[in-house]
Amino acid sequence: MELREFLRQASKRERSELATACNGSVSYLYQLAGKHRYASALLAIRIEQVSRKMSSSTHGRLQCVPRESLVRSPEVFNNVDAILNEEYAS
Repeated sequence: MELREFLRQASKRERSELATACNGSVSYLYQLAGKHRYASALLAIRIEQVSRKMSSSTHGRLQCVPRESLVRSPEVFNNVDAILNEEYAS
């Protein structure tokens, strides 16, 4: 699910919760959704994590926003999962 669709389907409270959890504002999320700005890799990962949690708490009404859809160059995430899994395994 793209961020634009996520924000459209989310309630005002859910949009606010996402913005707060990502240390941003709802306005900034709309700028990201409209592709007027691009997220940093860390912010994109955080939005993905929070939207995944919100997806499970809304029983699938909202879906996870993939981090690759939020950045200018999605290849920055190549091998990120392997690196993160390696760090958490240590």
